Amino acid sequence: MHLERVQLREIELPLKAPFETSFGITSRKRVLIVRIFDKSGASGYGECTAMEQPFYNHETIDTAWTIISKYITVMLASKGVSKASDVARILAPIQGNCMAVGAVETAIWDLEAKLLNKPLWRHLGGTKDVISCGVSIGLQKSPEVLLEKVALEVESGYQRIKIKIKPGQDIELVKAVRKEFPDIALSVDANSAYSLDADAPLLQDLDDYNLLMIEQPLSAGDLLDHAKLQRLLQTSICLDESITSLRDARHALELDACRIINIKLGRVGGHASARDIQEYAELRSVPVWCGGMLEAGIGRAHNIAMSTLEGFSLPGDVSASARYWEKDIIEPPVTVTSQGSISAPSAPGIGYEVNEKYIDQLTKRSEEILFER
Repeated sequence: MHLERVQLREIELPLKAPFETSFGITSRKRVLIVRIFDKSGASGYGECTAMEQPFYNHETIDTAWTIISKYITVMLASKGVSKASDVARILAPIQGNCMAVGAVETAIWDLEAKLLNKPLWRHLGGTKDVISCGVSIGLQKSPEVLLEKVALEVESGYQRIKIKIKPGQDIELVKAVRKEFPDIALSVDANSAYSLDADAPLLQDLDDYNLLMIEQPLSAGDLLDHAKLQRLLQTSICLDESITSLRDARHALELDACRIINIKLGRVGGHASARDIQEYAELRSVPVWCGGMLEAGIGRAHNIAMSTLEGFSLPGDVSASARYWEKDIIEPPVTVTSQGSISAPSAPGIGYEVNEKYIDQLTKRSEEILFER
């Protein structure tokens, strides 16, 4: 592999419907697409999952663009990349900015898999040719609207339903869903909206509803408080924002701060880190699953590849393209069977064709950078 240049493009995709979490409402998605070219003419794609504003974590699409163009490309060019597994080591001096790193790292994994004429999921060491799918439902205007959404997704076959919660919109929502759907696999996601001192009794009340997990109830840095909370709960805590590296995962599990880990490619800096975390969790008999960041098709395809790894034992947030977009940027779009599963693609790399003409129509800005040593 001989890297030649990187192409950055920002596109904007309108969501079919606004998606609300505890930190805001998203109605359109600015997406940073990374395309890495080899001197042979082959190319690989990555998608940066940073949001427009720094509310999920410290990164934004604009900071990621700067980090990639000013630092990542320079470091990769100066060191030279002979294989995808080199990237994490070369970029290790960069502090944080995992989503910027992950966008480039995943593109290079896609490129390498294509050069080897192998599906990316097999190149990563995936063992499952079919993955189980869950779905994430944002905050709704009323419990009645939420129940309609849940009914639609259950009918579509999704194997796990996750609903977003925040203070003032929590127990009553969970109670309503569980009453209407007593047997579904149900979880809640707080996106760091609660505090141990103020909200422990309320979070303990969630034990009454047979939840699969409570995802990220407290702030990202609160491993100690998550450990204290987990001791108060029967329901498993799942950590999301708290886990950005293998080190974080090790600390969380040694503290008993969680019993489940959500892995997002962008949040942990790419495939190599994701694979390390799931291997460590598997050794500890801790289940992991793939979280979602409202990805367009390229990011969704990378999530499918990651989810084929052996440690991903719970249904992830890898749902159909049509849930979010009128038209996705890959062909064919990601579809989910009536049994709530996706088959891993057989084509080389991410396994989907990227619709370059459509991306060109959507592009708001672009930049090309040569890898010059």
